[in-house]
Amino acid sequence: MKIITTLTLALTLATLCYAQNEKFSIEDVLSSSFPSSLTSAPKSARIVWLQNAEGVRNIWLAEAPDYKGRMVTDYDQDDGHEISNIQFTPDEKSIIYVRGGAPNSSGEIPNPTLNPGGNERAIWIIDMSSLEKRKLAEGSGPKVSPTGDILAFLKDGQVWNIDLNDEEAKPEKWFTIRGKAGSLTWSPDGTALAFVSNRKDHGYVGIYKNDEKQLTYLDPSVDHDSEPAWSPDGRQVAFIRRPNEDGILPFTPRRTALPWSIHIVDINTEKSRQIWKASEGTGSAFRRISAGNQLLWGADNQIIFPYEGDGWTHLYSVNSLSGDVRLLTPGAFEVQFASLSPDGRFVIYDSNENDSDRKHIWKASVSGGKTDQITSGVNIEWAPVVIPGDQTVAYITSGPSSPAQAVVLKPAAKQATPLDPDAIPKRFPSRHLITPRQVFFSAADGMKIHGQLFIPKDTNPGQKHPAVLFFHGGSRRQMLLGFHHRGYYHNAYSFNQYLVSKGYVVLSVNYRSGIGYGMEFREALNYGARGASEFNDVMGAGLYLRGRPDVDPDKIGLWGGSYGGFLTAMGLAKASDLFAAGVDLHGVHDWNIVIRNFVPTYDAGKNAKAAELAFESSPMAYVDTWKSPVLLIHGDDDRNVPFSESVDLAEALRRQGVAFEQLIFPDEVHGFLLHASWIKAYKAAADFFDRKLK
Repeated sequence: MKIITTLTLALTLATLCYAQNEKFSIEDVLSSSFPSSLTSAPKSARIVWLQNAEGVRNIWLAEAPDYKGRMVTDYDQDDGHEISNIQFTPDEKSIIYVRGGAPNSSGEIPNPTLNPGGNERAIWIIDMSSLEKRKLAEGSGPKVSPTGDILAFLKDGQVWNIDLNDEEAKPEKWFTIRGKAGSLTWSPDGTALAFVSNRKDHGYVGIYKNDEKQLTYLDPSVDHDSEPAWSPDGRQVAFIRRPNEDGILPFTPRRTALPWSIHIVDINTEKSRQIWKASEGTGSAFRRISAGNQLLWGADNQIIFPYEGDGWTHLYSVNSLSGDVRLLTPGAFEVQFASLSPDGRFVIYDSNENDSDRKHIWKASVSGGKTDQITSGVNIEWAPVVIPGDQTVAYITSGPSSPAQAVVLKPAAKQATPLDPDAIPKRFPSRHLITPRQVFFSAADGMKIHGQLFIPKDTNPGQKHPAVLFFHGGSRRQMLLGFHHRGYYHNAYSFNQYLVSKGYVVLSVNYRSGIGYGMEFREALNYGARGASEFNDVMGAGLYLRGRPDVDPDKIGLWGGSYGGFLTAMGLAKASDLFAAGVDLHGVHDWNIVIRNFVPTYDAGKNAKAAELAFESSPMAYVDTWKSPVLLIHGDDDRNVPFSESVDLAEALRRQGVAFEQLIFPDEVHGFLLHASWIKAYKAAADFFDRKLK
């Protein structure tokens, strides 16, 4: 009894000591609103965006000349209802949006609050003058016609519509197609609707002419056609064509493919022509960027598209008449977000040019020439949009100690203005956050790896700290030297800062198969299910920390979610002598299971050799050498990583006698929808590390 009492007293004193050393709480560092979905009005100097304030999602509006933001919806609960597809009506008197998450494979809408009545995904409209909102229909992917009278949308894989001029109108199926419809795109005059019919091993671009009640498929083929883009005069449609390739699996390197191409079809004659085709080899596999469409039809007959023919994701333009091609963004860097100016004469984008672990805003003429840098410095900027009128640019920015904010930069201004000056609450602990250092280290096989190193403030000479490695998910992601542009990793960066405030050294690892450093790094040889070559980066990062004089070599942990959970589990399974503990959020544990989640037709039995390699590239293959304790965190409505991955790992760990703890969220999805879930997960993770590493 005396031993138990002494131990309890020691733990209590230690807990009090940690609490006294904390400068801020997890709630504090996650208190700032996260902005996204910047969308400009069609004609006037107005912009809307989405703001997520501790799980309460609302649409905001700002207008010239002062661009002072105001909230136009009035949701007030952390209820897990996503908001998406925000857009103005053509007359700019209303805003259309979708509220509610996408269904899972069983048709179930996310319901993390366990609402007994269930949830829905519905399309809403809000009047800008009265701020009254009403539900239009259940569905997604809404697109308002340029004439403003018809709303086209998707439901059950079909195209539906509703009359916006009649408040009593009921939604109805517009036309019936085979396959699954998507990518709705109106012609400039509103008389025709382009769409994609996905038919599994092939896909068509279709046109529906409403006045004629006529349905046409443009140059149908055995290939996958997608990304329809109308010419400014509405006479032509451009689209991307990708040859079908059987047996292509996710999470495996793909450096080449059967080359993709760009085609144009004359709507009246239905005559088709190929205007550009990727070369064989590098760039032959299509690489997407973050844009409203992968084809942006600008002024002077220029079509802008992404291509990595030189091994880097860049913007190119092709003349729709001559076929002449120009590289708009040359250099050893990558473009991620891009949009056209309202007049179609230039494209605005972000890239990591000359600043590999940050993102800044640039501008390029669609006809080529010198690019102009709009932002620079220690902050990060992304998702730029040009507002009609005076060429004001709206974008989102963050810094090492300042969370994401939506801002505008007027043409003559030297400094951007926040759209919502109160988005960062007073409780947010900016002054206590540290600026991470850009570091480079060698993986176990010698590859150069980028990372961001967080060192606690007020570290004394010779003081040794517990340390933690962080691995992002994806794996097509890149952590940066500041708050991230995705909400999931904005939260992860916050948690890393919290760990540093508690005395941990943290190393965030940009492992191979991530983005930002070119095609060969992203499509790293033997990565993922073809050999898990990223484990070399895990070992290199662990050895780098162990060799630092400010790190206790016996107290190194690791954490990550999704793909980062996979690498966390790999580190614990294969190197428990190096890693003392780990936190695995919805991690991948058997590639054969996860691949089937993305490719339902995948049959491991048909290719035993590849399936064997996939399993050998998985943590489940090394459970017999797993010794260190782990905390498993998972939501059981996860659509990315099946919940069975945690169920099966827990069984294997039990059989091996490995200590594990668990935190399970019923009906939560992969990227937790509830702010409360993030708070609970991070508190559990911090407590677990304190008990295992301190």
